[in-house]
Amino acid sequence: MTRRSAPKPSVRPSVPLRADARRNRALVLEAARSAFSEAGLGVPLGEIARRAGVGTGTVYRHFPSKEALFRATVVDRIRLFTDTARELAHAAEPGPVFFRYLASVVRLSADNKGLRDALGASAEGRFTPSPGIERDFRDALRVLLERAQLAGAVREDVALDDVMTLLAGCLAMERRGGPQGPAGRITALVCDSLRPGRHVTKLPGFEAANRNETGCAVCGRAVASARTGRPARYCGGACRQKAHRARTAARARAGEAG
Repeated sequence: MTRRSAPKPSVRPSVPLRADARRNRALVLEAARSAFSEAGLGVPLGEIARRAGVGTGTVYRHFPSKEALFRATVVDRIRLFTDTARELAHAAEPGPVFFRYLASVVRLSADNKGLRDALGASAEGRFTPSPGIERDFRDALRVLLERAQLAGAVREDVALDDVMTLLAGCLAMERRGGPQGPAGRITALVCDSLRPGRHVTKLPGFEAANRNETGCAVCGRAVASARTGRPARYCGGACRQKAHRARTAARARAGEAG
């Protein structure tokens, strides 16, 4: 007896949202952006539904949770920050470009509690707007940071996680500053801590792990001291090449100044 194969499940083409459903989704997103901007993630979902003029069930039909709705409202702004950083990746004067970029991110986010919450929680590892979106933002910011370090405008012992944490701190402090100082004052002070100088406090993580090790002159990772010969200054070829490029750029700037 011939066995019949089970029929294959039919694949239903994705059906576009009806006009009224698209309108409701747009109303929910607009209301959510406003509510999250004012109150952050703590705003009740019912308040967002009220502002949108729809029922709570309508909100859930488009977004399965409040966190999903929150992500949808912050992803566009973080994607804009990423695109801007990418556009600046090959700009002249990488040092000033890096500091202006940080200041602009703080300025555009300081009055938006939702963005402050998102960037702060992301820096602490408690929230991911979207795995791809966060990765792209960090990668684009890392390029600006490393170019500024190669140009000698940012101290070499600063890591990307340091910058992310300082961004979150600037957002909180600028918002709290109020009448104590003009906008951007705290950010300018924080940015100065990233600049190299003879009187800058050495970061604890940049120190050698033990007496038999030294710190890489570029990244700060522990480098075991050689038993014979000249002690190693760098942990590997990548850091050695980075230091060489930085020295070449510094000599070029000195030649132009002369």
